[in-house]
This record gives sequence, C-alpha cells and structure tokens, in this order.
Amino acid sequence: MTILQYEAIFLDFDGVLVESTEIKSRAFRSLYREFGADVVEKVMRHHRSNEGISRLDKISYCHKEFLGVELTEQDLAALGHRYSSVVEDEVVACDWVAGAREFLERHHLRAKLFVASGTPEGELKCIVDRRAMGGYFTGVHGSPRRKDAIAAQALCEHGLAADKALFIGDAMADFRAAQAVGLDFIGRVPAGRDSPFPEGTATVADLTFFTS
Repeated sequence: MTILQYEAIFLDFDGVLVESTEIKSRAFRSLYREFGADVVEKVMRHHRSNEGISRLDKISYCHKEFLGVELTEQDLAALGHRYSSVVEDEVVACDWVAGAREFLERHHLRAKLFVASGTPEGELKCIVDRRAMGGYFTGVHGSPRRKDAIAAQALCEHGLAADKALFIGDAMADFRAAQAVGLDFIGRVPAGRDSPFPEGTATVADLTFFTS
C-alpha cells in the first residue's frame, strides 16, 4: 500500500483527522436524555450503526421511530442548532488523530486533499478555520450533500480520475461512498476496536502508518 500513487485523497473528518467521535456520541446522548434510558439506548444504537451520515437525518429518524414525532423543518433545524452548540467548541479543541497533522503537512503539496464529512458544511468550515487547517485542503465539504456526491463532483471539477483517488474513512458510510464513485478505500480502525468494514478491507490504526 503506497499513498504516493494517489493524486487526490478524500478524508472523513471526525475520527480520521480529529478524535471527535465520542464528542458527537455524547451530544446525541444529551439530546435525548430527557426521554429516558430506553430511548437513549435506541438512539445510541442507531447513531453508532450510522456513523458518517448527516446528524439531521439521524435526529429526524430517531424522533419518528423512537418518539413517534414527525419533526417540522423548523423543529429539526432547532435541534440541529442545539446539537451544534454542544459540539463545536469541543471539536475545535480536541486532539488530532495520531499522525494526521503530519499526514496533511506531508501530502497537501503533492496531492489534492478534500474533506468529505457528514457534518453540516458551514459548521465544518468554521471548525477547520478555527483549527487553522484550511490551508491543507483543496476543498472542505459537508452535509447536506452525500459523500459520494461530494467526491464525484470534486473529481469532475478538478479533472481527476477515480482510479487515482483514495478515500480514508472510519465508517461504512465512507466505505459505501468510495465504492459508489470507484475510489480505493482505507478504513481507520483505532487499536482495540472491531472493524466495521467487510473482511479484507485495508485498515490502519491511525495516520502514523503513512508518515513513519
């Protein structure tokens, strides 16, 4: 496996560049705590099995399926804002994934790097700017667009071939996006965790693999 063969690299943000996945999990738990432990357990199960997709999609699903509530667009937006207010400062302050900053420094001048995240794009760009990461990326993209659409559009706009592009992600949403566009894929699976990916998927514990 050599990273140098790729002219474009798409990276998920949470859990691939920064250690923020538990921050997001705590936020979901907080959002539903008032509805009781049984609801929280169902919400967390859904959240963890759908990592990498838009939080608004997950909130809408959880309210409908576990609370019997069809959220209006206004109510969904208000819950999304409440969630964002809990997580943004913590994500700005959290640790890098080991090797991530070195990875960006080493590769951003020789390849086009893109963030493809399920985080709302405006919030994502704010976090990237506050962490002084913006200079590494050709593009920073988030929801409501799906990751496969993000990758396909970026390849088209920059005249890049799918077989010269890689997606590094930590969730099945990332794996499926890579498959849909025809990108190679490497999963980030922290040490001691079970891989969520199909057997035979290339994985790394962190990004020091590419910098050591």
